[in-house]
Amino acid sequence: MQKVALIVGAGPGIGSCVAKKFAGQGYQVCVARRNQDQLESLVKEIEDNGGKCKAFGCDMRKEEEVRKLVEHVENNIGPIGCGVHNIGANIGHISALDTSTRVYTKVWEMATLSAFLFGREVGARMVQRGHGTIIFTGATASLRGSAGHSAFSS
Repeated sequence: MQKVALIVGAGPGIGSCVAKKFAGQGYQVCVARRNQDQLESLVKEIEDNGGKCKAFGCDMRKEEEVRKLVEHVENNIGPIGCGVHNIGANIGHISALDTSTRVYTKVWEMATLSAFLFGREVGARMVQRGHGTIIFTGATASLRGSAGHSAFSS
């Protein structure tokens, strides 16, 4: 059976490195971010190095999109053995007094709500199978809040 890893938030930093590492270990890698076109170079690099990679566009803040992504991977590619949530939402050093409700909500949706939705959808299938791993990445500010990072620290 093919090993499958789903990495969401596969940007140019940690997400791409994680995807390449899984591909190098023989996993069928599935990468996702809001703009699927931004994944083309990552897919090409993984495939040029002998790995297998499929790209998906998904707004992880939207419950139905998350559900459909996980269903598609599970039904058409294989059971997800490892899920990696790597969605960052740091907007820089901004005082809480200068952070609008709109900005705070968007950052919370990107970093926190998306993690909940991802963990629930992937985790439900792993529980049914009795195995699997979910990894959540995060910056220091996501673990220990600091001045200027009120939205991101949430």
